[in-house]
Amino acid sequence: MDYLQSVLLGIVQGLTEFLPISSSGHLEISKVILGNNLSNKESLLFTIVLHSATAFSTMFYFRKDLLDIFSGLLNTKYNNSHNFSVLIIISMIPAVLVGLLFEEKINSLFDGNLILVGCMLYITAILLFASDFLKWKQKEINFKNSFFIGLAQAIAILPGISRSGATIASAIMIGIDREKAARFSFIMVIPIIFGSMIKSLLDNGLSFENFDLISLLLGFISAFITGLFACKWMILLVKKSKLYFFSIYCLIVGSIIIFYSLYNGL
Repeated sequence: MDYLQSVLLGIVQGLTEFLPISSSGHLEISKVILGNNLSNKESLLFTIVLHSATAFSTMFYFRKDLLDIFSGLLNTKYNNSHNFSVLIIISMIPAVLVGLLFEEKINSLFDGNLILVGCMLYITAILLFASDFLKWKQKEINFKNSFFIGLAQAIAILPGISRSGATIASAIMIGIDREKAARFSFIMVIPIIFGSMIKSLLDNGLSFENFDLISLLLGFISAFITGLFACKWMILLVKKSKLYFFSIYCLIVGSIIIFYSLYNGL
């Protein structure tokens, strides 16, 4: 992988991790376009590096919120920080169960299956469009609806369904305030990303052999910087009810890659 490909894939990861257009789906599309000549271990290492970059960009963007949460956890008396932490743990349960029980099946889907990606982008488009126009009675995040948002995150493991799009849209549709929905969606994924990275490393090991460290660094930096901008942009768009723009985008991209796949017999 050359340096330009590393930067481009980092930008794709940084943008699509936060924008509701599916990071997994766009990475699969990008690999096909750019040509993926990496071995399985090299591809895994690069994916881990890119995901760690976006996880760190999330932590940096919400650093004040996270510091407040951690400082609150030090208080022995049950408070908002304890409650928020419990909500995050509950939201993780569906994705953790799906990841552990169906890992092999899920991994088999991430192999240039562009027709599946296109169909899942259609589902993402429907969710985004609905979230801008459905109006529900406003409510706070509680144990029940945090689990529901977690179910959306578990479904978003499929390539082509946007994790941020699915979780934010589902939260908005059950009545959660838009800004709170975006904040919860971005923070809830941090432990999932790091947990998934640790499991991948334990299962497959980590080897930098035959891999250009500069390529890894360029991918990390580009994903981190674009992730910061995308996170800020996404929160503004959610507050202004502009997700239907991404709905149109997902419909167009989904249609293009389905047509391309059928035309080329992929």
